[in-house]
This record gives sequence, structure tokens and C-alpha cells, in this order.
Amino acid sequence: MNIVVLDGYTLNPGDLTWEELSELGHLTVYERTSPDQIVKRASEADILLTNKTPITAETISQLPNLTYIGVLATGYNIVNTSAAAERGIVVTNVPDYSTHSVVQLVFAFLLEHCLHVGEHSTAVHNGRWAAGPDFMFSLTPLLELAGKTIGIIGFGQIGQQVAKAAIAFGMEVCVHTRTVKQVPGLEGVRFVSFEILVEQSDFISLHCPLTPETSGIINRDSLKRMKKEAFLINTARGGHVVEQDLADALNEGVIAGAALDVLSVEPPPADHPLLHAANCCITPHIGWATIEARSRLMSIASENLRSFQQKLVVNKVN
Repeated sequence: MNIVVLDGYTLNPGDLTWEELSELGHLTVYERTSPDQIVKRASEADILLTNKTPITAETISQLPNLTYIGVLATGYNIVNTSAAAERGIVVTNVPDYSTHSVVQLVFAFLLEHCLHVGEHSTAVHNGRWAAGPDFMFSLTPLLELAGKTIGIIGFGQIGQQVAKAAIAFGMEVCVHTRTVKQVPGLEGVRFVSFEILVEQSDFISLHCPLTPETSGIINRDSLKRMKKEAFLINTARGGHVVEQDLADALNEGVIAGAALDVLSVEPPPADHPLLHAANCCITPHIGWATIEARSRLMSIASENLRSFQQKLVVNKVN
């Protein structure tokens, strides 16, 4: 059985092993694959694994041996699942592997906004503290999370864990979700409309799937509803945000700031409006990428394939 990984570098840049997958067949791993290379590289593949390399209906039609596509991520919109289903090709994904890592990044963003740790450290190393007359100094007013309200949009595993962490910090939590569900330990969470959430929250964190309903949910109108002191966090999908609208809101002081781990185009073009927006922290899609999370992803992807080979399909998305 020929197994081909099209874009293995982000999952395993060299600090993990492909051993689990190599035990399941003849494994070929490419670090990156451009669209025009896919068919040639996968021509003999029975099993195709991809993270962000798109698998279109046209590509599927040119791969006669293909029986299985494993997405090395939770989101699987890069695969034409309908075309795969028509061919009887199973498509699987890897859910719930990065929850704690993403929550960790959310609070890194929150705490950086409140305390500006990096900015203060730079100032100290540049001599600002040594030259000062007092035992301390601050570059900006510092904030405390306790008592602030965080609005969470989407209440899956990540949204729930963000709520638990927020409560531990003494925050008030409100949630907007299409499916209201009571979670043990989160009885104090308020479920509210989208309009109330954006109007009442000091911090807003996005954790919903990208659907027609949530595409562009953060836009000029919703930004104007937010508090002037509000801080927006997006670790979910870039398409949730109308990025020019957010850049305008930041530059005009409509909201206090934003932190983003995802953008609509990755990597972004040099003229992307948010790269030059005021009070905007951007990280290069790292929320999923701790070594622990990537290790779990590798293990789940391998178990998905092992189960398929044993005709016990798990995490099927088509």
C-alpha cells in the first residue's frame, strides 16, 4: 500500500518521527507540494495525506488507485469531499488534538494585551529601567483580567476550555453559539445573542467553524457595536473577519486592539491591511503547532489510517 504525504513539513519539521505511518505501508513524504506537482507525486498512491495542499475533483479523477484521503488537520475544506465520496474514497480528519495549545495562545494574547510583557522587556534591555528615577515604570496603563467579560463565539471543545480558563482568572463569560449546551463546571456562563455579546464584552474570542453564517461575522457593523476598549482574538479561521474593516477599526480607534493567529490568505501578501494596522498582533498560525499537539495529530492520523485498513473507519467526514 503506497502512502504519500504531500506537505509534511509543518507537521514534522524534523522533531517528530514518521514511524507510525511507515509501519502501515510504503511511505513517501514530501515537505511541500505545489498544485501542479500533485498528480505526478500521487499517481501511484493508495493513501494520500494532506494538510493544506488542496485535493480537487479534477485531481481525484486523475488518481485511479486512491482509496483514502487523510487530512492532517481538523478543517477539511481543502478536499472536495463530494468528489471523493462519488469515487468511494474515504476522507478523514483529526479532531480535538490542539485544544489546550490553542487555549494557551488565546491567553498569551490576552495577557500580552494587559501587561505588554514583550514591550516592557525590550524597554528594559534598551536601558529605560536603568536610567529611570523610580523602582518601576510602565509604558502603558496595565490591565487586570479579573472582573472583565470575555465573549466566546462558538462553544465546542476549544470554546469550553477557554471559558474554564477565563473563569479561573476571575472573568465573566458570555457565549454565543448555535447550539446551547450546559457543561459541568460552566454553569455560570451566560448564553446571549451575537448582538449582546459584541456590545458587552471586553474581550471577544472566536472559536466557531467557518460557515456561510459565520463568514465575515466580524465586520464594520459588528465592530462599531463593540466597546471602544474591546480586544478581538481570532484563533479560528481567517474568513470570520472582514480584514479591511478590522484594519480600519483599529486605525480609527473604534476598538482597542486585536490579536490574530489566522488570516484569510496564508501567508499574507506584503500589502495585507492588517500588517500595518494599529495595535494588531499577528502570529503565523502557530496555535496548533506545539510539539505536544503535533505529536497527538501524528498519532491520531496514524490511528485513522490503521482503522481504515481494518475496515473500522473513524473520523470520517464524507
